[in-house]
Amino acid sequence: MSAGAGEVELFLDDTPGETRGVVMRDGRYTHLIVERDDDLPQFRLGARSVGRVAEVAPGLRGAFVDLGGGPPAFLSGGGGDLPVQGESLDVVVSAEPRGGKGAVLRRMGAGEGRPRLLESAASLAAMLQDLAPDVPIVTGLAAIDAAQEAEEEALADQFAFPAFSLDLAVQRTRALVAVDVDHAPTAGRDPGQDRRRANVEGLRQAARLIGLKAWAGLVAIDVAGDGRDGEALLKAARAAFAHEPQAAFGPVSRFGLLQVSLPWRRTPVEEVLAPSPRRRAVTVARRLRRAMLANTASPRLVARCAPDEAAIAAPLVARLGPRAAVIADPAVPAGRAQIEET
Repeated sequence: MSAGAGEVELFLDDTPGETRGVVMRDGRYTHLIVERDDDLPQFRLGARSVGRVAEVAPGLRGAFVDLGGGPPAFLSGGGGDLPVQGESLDVVVSAEPRGGKGAVLRRMGAGEGRPRLLESAASLAAMLQDLAPDVPIVTGLAAIDAAQEAEEEALADQFAFPAFSLDLAVQRTRALVAVDVDHAPTAGRDPGQDRRRANVEGLRQAARLIGLKAWAGLVAIDVAGDGRDGEALLKAARAAFAHEPQAAFGPVSRFGLLQVSLPWRRTPVEEVLAPSPRRRAVTVARRLRRAMLANTASPRLVARCAPDEAAIAAPLVARLGPRAAVIADPAVPAGRAQIEET
């Protein structure tokens, strides 16, 4: 799937159980936002709630806040006074939960009453339109396929760009995001110029992929060659991450290592899409929905899948209408659902 130079495309895959929004710019996926029906709405980015301070943490210069369900979220005290235990606050989510850590909050003011959701986060459609105003949103079969392609790229960690003789690795550890820009010289080209071209493209693609994966924190980028082109590399890095106004850049070392700090906002894609019986059941519903959109002639389509998946998928499939059904079959391995015409 591709788009012409300078073009932006938006896709919205609204499958029972899960909605996926995708942005494609210049033929490359830049955003994959996934929302599940069982997500707690008060923990979504931008959701506003009344919370009650459950515990003050002076050592962390903040407090843990009860939002009325789920684990407590963290409110940084910043340079101001810490809240008081039991105090009600008006807060908004500035970063979603990740890696066993709760959501991060921003204080809006004093709150009143019990912990509760005041204002839901923007809908996925609204988020897409905010990212690309006036661009129509594509739905249906094309949106399912685009979201699947974006998901596959978001979950990968090795990438090749032959036109630039570029191999790129983008991997995440507990401490940081590591990017390795590897360049193979091309016969007949000036080695220095060819390497600089690969580094610029490597930085651009690394920034795109980190955004697609919803990663942030400390990013360590090992460019091809040494740091003799430090100023030019830093300029290219600033251009690559220009979409993130809060990005902070360190100098390029003499070994060709650049560090970038990015603020966390969303739950990383690999955590949202972590394998589970429910995740597999949603995939069953999506595959069945895709088959129904691609095959409008068959009166009925059935997903035959493992019993635990079928039990979870049944209410999701029911929302697809009378043409769809699910059958529990112990002979079908988990994650290997079969779509059949009846």
